[in-house]
Amino acid sequence: MEYLDFELPLKELKDQLEKCNVIGDESKVDVRDTSKKLKEKIEAKKKEIYSNITPWQRVQLSRHPSRPYTLDYLNFITDNNFLELHGDRNISDDKAMIGGLGKIDDQTFMFIGQQKGNNIKTRQYRNFGMANPEGYRKALRLMRLAEKFNIPIVTMIDTPGAYPGIEAEERGQAEAIARNLYEMFNIKTQIIVIVIGEGASGGALGIGIGDRIMMLENTWYSVISPESCSSILWRSWDYKEEAANVLKLTPKDMKENKLIDKIIKEPLGGAHQNREKVFNTVKKEILSTYNDLKKKKIKNLLDDRLDRFTKMGVYSE
Repeated sequence: MEYLDFELPLKELKDQLEKCNVIGDESKVDVRDTSKKLKEKIEAKKKEIYSNITPWQRVQLSRHPSRPYTLDYLNFITDNNFLELHGDRNISDDKAMIGGLGKIDDQTFMFIGQQKGNNIKTRQYRNFGMANPEGYRKALRLMRLAEKFNIPIVTMIDTPGAYPGIEAEERGQAEAIARNLYEMFNIKTQIIVIVIGEGASGGALGIGIGDRIMMLENTWYSVISPESCSSILWRSWDYKEEAANVLKLTPKDMKENKLIDKIIKEPLGGAHQNREKVFNTVKKEILSTYNDLKKKKIKNLLDDRLDRFTKMGVYSE
């Protein structure tokens, strides 16, 4: 189990509990009272830490190495029946952007999302969740396929941004994202968007247009990461915590600014603390949201989709 810097007091208590149990086992001394008190302290410390986390700490939780990624969600909620579809039919198959068909109960969905890796090798293979233009073009191809067969779409956002390499720019990174933004407003089927980790800049927006937008509790959504914002404004990464505060990137901030519809609760300490619980929660949210959206006529759905995004950022005194 890996701990973030603000979780270290919790680690110390858990280490004490482990040592206490080892001493009890080895010496046959009754340590039940001590063990009980330590467990109570651990629960109290958990509530103290996680009920007062800062925006920067929430960013750290969204990047926790044990946090579940898109494929983890898809394999669970489809009972390991997710059928991945590959390629943009033009350049190649982008491993950072995955998509395919899967069923939740008896309803088929087209799932699309960024995928990160769990170790050095898979992180390189997935390009750290940063999609190239062919990734966004693959996503759009799959959305059009879903539209053709009247299949609802679920996108899962978890990216530090679109890949900024020279090759990506040469192949039209900005155009690919802009094309997705334009086309997603006109896709004639239900689109559900869930931010499950990092939601950075155009890389997130490229699959972020939808009829319902939700964020898990310990995620963030912004035009720029706190580190990049700090390096631009203060010429240093040292002010990333201050940048996280002023960017208003947390789910609570996004909800207050009417940029998302719902915040999905996570287990105390983050999604990685109880994967099955958060998987089941997301599964229920997808089904209930789809059951609500399918009652609308497609024309009304498209009108509402356009209307909600055109209202964003509008200010009047």
